[in-house]
Amino acid sequence: MRIIIGGAGRVGTDMARALRAEDMDVVLVDSDSRAVKNAQNLDVLVIHGDLTTREKLYEAGIGEASVFVAATNSDERNLLACALADHAHNELAGPKAKPLLSICRVRNMNYINEQNDGKLQAWAKVNHVVNPLEGAIRRLHSGLRSSAIEEVVPFGHDAFIIELDVTAEASQVVFQKLGEASQKIEGGMPLIVGLKREGEKSLVPDGDFMLMPNDRIAVATTGLSSFNRILNIFGHEATDFPAQPRVAVIGANKIGQRIADDWLESGASVTVIERDLQVANSFSGTNIGSHPNLEVIHGDHLDRDILTEIGISEHHIAIAALEDDLASIAAALLASDMGVQRTGLLLYDADLVKVTQRMGITFAVDRKRVAVDNMLAQIHTKTAGGYAILSNIPNIIGVSMLVSEQARFAGKRILEASFPEWMRIAFIQRQNTNGTWESLRPSPDKTLLVDDRLIIFCSPERVADLEKRFKV
Repeated sequence: MRIIIGGAGRVGTDMARALRAEDMDVVLVDSDSRAVKNAQNLDVLVIHGDLTTREKLYEAGIGEASVFVAATNSDERNLLACALADHAHNELAGPKAKPLLSICRVRNMNYINEQNDGKLQAWAKVNHVVNPLEGAIRRLHSGLRSSAIEEVVPFGHDAFIIELDVTAEASQVVFQKLGEASQKIEGGMPLIVGLKREGEKSLVPDGDFMLMPNDRIAVATTGLSSFNRILNIFGHEATDFPAQPRVAVIGANKIGQRIADDWLESGASVTVIERDLQVANSFSGTNIGSHPNLEVIHGDHLDRDILTEIGISEHHIAIAALEDDLASIAAALLASDMGVQRTGLLLYDADLVKVTQRMGITFAVDRKRVAVDNMLAQIHTKTAGGYAILSNIPNIIGVSMLVSEQARFAGKRILEASFPEWMRIAFIQRQNTNGTWESLRPSPDKTLLVDDRLIIFCSPERVADLEKRFKV
């Protein structure tokens, strides 16, 4: 399957790398000569040129393409490229051609609303728009529950993958086979779907695998309340998360407003601190700004007197999501220094995410990585749509597969399905009788039903094998 990606920045190149790991035919197009040069080390065709010109789309093979992704930094350029790509594809492939799947990265909420209203596809020929902000906010919200968690990946319907290290204090599990340890742990061993050991290749461990201190693991779990149990089992000290936390949000820009709304919806009390008087007043006049549990403060978030006046030390969480990453880091560090125990960041620069962890920031989210995951999920819409790359456990991914009537294991228990050892089912997502979705633990006796969605972890090169097994 040929996939053309417009934009060879970090999002485009990370997508290309992930898709090549699945042996996809990938083409990158970018007008920036430096970006093109940096992408030359990838095992893909890289074309230097303007994505919004028909000639470059011809050169990229748009007639044979199945997917077109516009991932430049311009919403308008991305939308125009999708419309042109759709026309060029139909022109070259003819009337019997399969439709081109187009995916567009956007930031402007007006375009998101057009998509939600079902109008964007008509005038821009875009099948899916991706705005990573919502996914990034969900990850940040989940990750702030513990300083020991390296990463949280939500899979919807209360399902999460959390990444953390195994410590020497995990006496119940270290130096023991997973199967044996599970028999000794009340409620059983948490489900490990991926593992990375220093100097060794990542793997999906089986019951005979022996855990060692400093192993980095990815654990499947349902419900935020399960995090503390997992932390305790693997040797971390877990602290209770307040039911109604006090949250300080630094900055009343659109990102800050959305973060504030997210925490208000979960029952928190929120204080927003904004330097610009006009921005602060504008936010106060919105629907969110009138919430009884929200207070908007006009003042400098780096002024200790103002922070003392608002009682910053009495807040459980401080989150900075300013337009400048370094300014966000400075704001979070000051809040931490003044007594806030949990600090969070939404960052643009992936390298800074790792740096902030060493600084003592509780949790930071790489917004561009969320964009990559969201776009890969849309590319894999031939499955049920879920897709995630584990950030700390390379070469292990999660994909969502739909149990169809054609699948030979439909109606069978997992124990009877003869699934290979190279894959691990993390969740069964099923629609119940009242129409809502729930995430179930994949116990061996659980029966797989038609239309179940299975979240499965494996290496990227095994995705094609999975699709064959699920009759995709």
